[in-house]
Amino acid sequence: MLEMKNVNFDYGNGVPILKEVNLIIGEGEFIGLGGRNGCGKTTVTRLLMGLEKPVQGDILKDGKSIIKQDASVRSRFIGYVFQRPERQMFRPTVAQEIAYGPQQLGMTKRETEEAVAEAMEATGLQKLADAYPPNLNRGEKQRVAIASALAMHTQYLILDEPTSGQDSAEKTKLMRLLTKLNDAGLTILLITHDMDILAQYCKRVIVMGHQTKYFDGTPQKLFTECDELVDLGLTRPQSVTLSMAVAGMKYCKSMAEFQDEMVKRLRGNA
Repeated sequence: MLEMKNVNFDYGNGVPILKEVNLIIGEGEFIGLGGRNGCGKTTVTRLLMGLEKPVQGDILKDGKSIIKQDASVRSRFIGYVFQRPERQMFRPTVAQEIAYGPQQLGMTKRETEEAVAEAMEATGLQKLADAYPPNLNRGEKQRVAIASALAMHTQYLILDEPTSGQDSAEKTKLMRLLTKLNDAGLTILLITHDMDILAQYCKRVIVMGHQTKYFDGTPQKLFTECDELVDLGLTRPQSVTLSMAVAGMKYCKSMAEFQDEMVKRLRGNA
């Protein structure tokens, strides 16, 4: 479990970025982190990873403070995938890129090879083992970055806008991969502005607003009960808007669900 406890943060100029932030990330969760640009989402992840230090407050793992651990130590249990994953790639092949983390952890050659093989299998990269990372498409680069974290046996995976710039097919492929990894026990914290992803894939949503944690709950509660969506820089997904407009229809987290419900009604089976 990761925890931010009464965390305050600024960049040394006295202008608060975060105030009294308290949040818990439990093992095995799939959490979406939302909010308008500049609300502090990325700052939260940088604090968790040790790239920034709180002005006040504490960061804990399993109840013990990790505030003095720098990013290199925390990288053993927190993996991070940048919005532009090519920025974290510098090895000549996919396999060598994935192997870099385990090597830095001091794994033996055999352990590294096993970790790389398992990570490539989990992410479907076996056929790209010898490929040059810069030549990959956006979705493939995302999978290499994810595999690099998996090879280090990370417990928590943080992703910054992982589906931006991807077409619908690539987006679906990536989200299904993340769902599969989460089902296998990986804890995921995903920054996104994509409301459909928050509704369809995330089990819990944290929304940053007004320099603190403004909302923490299920996607259904966020999109059906929160009156401040526009103020927070959010909108309802089309599937939710449509299902709320139809009397007696259940909450639909995706257009596929909404279409299925409409078909049932038209057939008289609702």
